[in-house]
Amino acid sequence: MTYDDAIAALADPTRRAIVEHLRAGPMPVGELAKGLTVSRPAVSQHLKILSDAGLLHVSPQGARRLYSIAPDGIDALRTYLDSLWGDALASFANRAEIVAKGTRDDSKD
Repeated sequence: MTYDDAIAALADPTRRAIVEHLRAGPMPVGELAKGLTVSRPAVSQHLKILSDAGLLHVSPQGARRLYSIAPDGIDALRTYLDSLWGDALASFANRAEIVAKGTRDDSKD
């Protein structure tokens, strides 16, 4: 899975809420559904999308399945976001240097 898949999956507010719930630790679908305004079948569909995007890990535990955040999926997304942040900082530093040079040049007049 790619960071594109993760971003697309997290575009939905219900899916973001599910990920927020899972920050507390692994949960079965029934427990996740209690804290959401959508039906249990809808939560299951959202969990599938998050899992397919590589953001969740699913572990069978008897008759139920526990969902947890998949560190690898989050790492791929974080790497992408960190690269954006790095580019933004480099652009800011470049612009600050240009402005500083322009200010110094103006003081010579």
